[in-house]
Amino acid sequence: MLEFSDLALTHTTAAFSHRFAASAITVVVGRNASGKSRLARIIAGLESPAQGRVLHHGIDITRHSPGQRSVALVTQAFVNYPHWTVRQNLASPLTAARTDAAAAAARIDEIATALGLSGLLERLPDSLSGGQQQRLAIGRALAKGAEVLVMDEPLVNLDYKLRESLTSELRRLLKDSALTVIYTTSDPRDAFALGDELLLLADSAAVQSGPPLHVYEQPQSPAAVDLMSDPGANSQQTDGRLRLVRPEHLYLQRAATDDQEFCAHILSRETNGSETFLHCEVEGAHWVARLDGLVQVQPQTTVSLYAAAASVFEFETAVG
Repeated sequence: MLEFSDLALTHTTAAFSHRFAASAITVVVGRNASGKSRLARIIAGLESPAQGRVLHHGIDITRHSPGQRSVALVTQAFVNYPHWTVRQNLASPLTAARTDAAAAAARIDEIATALGLSGLLERLPDSLSGGQQQRLAIGRALAKGAEVLVMDEPLVNLDYKLRESLTSELRRLLKDSALTVIYTTSDPRDAFALGDELLLLADSAAVQSGPPLHVYEQPQSPAAVDLMSDPGANSQQTDGRLRLVRPEHLYLQRAATDDQEFCAHILSRETNGSETFLHCEVEGAHWVARLDGLVQVQPQTTVSLYAAAASVFEFETAVG
């Protein structure tokens, strides 16, 4: 069991405690500069927290070096040994651990098969595609045999289609393992594609945690609504209350009598074929509606947008 106890990522941010589910994938979602990479590096032993402790199986490892921790780290950069073959790269953690040659060879074949690298074992990293290089980096981390695998936005540098494919492969590869996996990302979709558990991070502090669907449907703060929204949540300030609606929860036709209605002046429209994004103004605020299909709504027109009552989240705002 890996956990944080009263841990602060920086000297100016709030401390929090959190237990990462054992033998499960916890997706950490946060915007840029939210503290995701620092959290990953603290778990790996590359940085120290401002305060608090990191515990593994109840043992305080806060001051342990990376080599003293059963933690493997994969970053967004393709960190492989450039002058070693794929086989030699995969073998490097096993060689360092003085693993028996026959056992090491079997483990390399197992990992290479799982990651689709079997036919590439004698090639050098610079002859591989971006996706293959990242598979190799993941393979080296798996070969280390650590109990905890930290993946810090490992697919962010890949194109969309490749990222989608590798996300699916990762879920298949990791779901039946005994690894405790911490996967950081800025994309809330990864929480549903990969996560058993979710931790939201903003301003280097925990916002909310729990199963992804629960956090999505029952956000406890405006930050939680916004972090699980792509694009960000739309907001409206009225009578000391802050109302938030995610772009995907808006539609053009009333579906129920208690639907909330918003008068929207359309500024522009963009589409990728399967979805249409309406950029609009609602009571002076910029909103985005994310609609299915190709929607023919012209700019400089005014329309009504609707959202189910349960999809409009309200919070009290600070007074004074």
